[in-house]
Amino acid sequence: MTTTSRHIEPTAEQVQTLFTVAQESDASVVMVNLLAFNDGAGRDSYLRYAAEVQPHLDRVGATIIYAGNAHQTIIGGDETPWWDAILLVQYPSRAKFLEMVLDPGYQEVAVHRTAALETSGLIATEQWMAGLR
Repeated sequence: MTTTSRHIEPTAEQVQTLFTVAQESDASVVMVNLLAFNDGAGRDSYLRYAAEVQPHLDRVGATIIYAGNAHQTIIGGDETPWWDAILLVQYPSRAKFLEMVLDPGYQEVAVHRTAALETSGLIATEQWMAGLR
């Protein structure tokens, strides 16, 4: 995949918005990770990150809901998505997500994520209708 921008870390504005919403809401959040791996060892590096991040997820009470490959777009855009894989992780709150990513131990592990990705998207979502599944 060829992209003009590499989106691996949030902008300052995105971080500020995350802090603001974390102070205003204690609702659980599902982070939708859209992952485009670097050619070569990108996927392997991400799998190393996934293994090493698990204790940090456990510490804040986060749960991986789904992880899978993306092969086909059914509606919209190109025939194939720009991302290689999608990962859904539920956190008890945005504050718990921030607690994890700001921890120095997590930041040591995050180098594998950075090395793995050509680009990414991270979307914070909240359930909008109780009971809808």
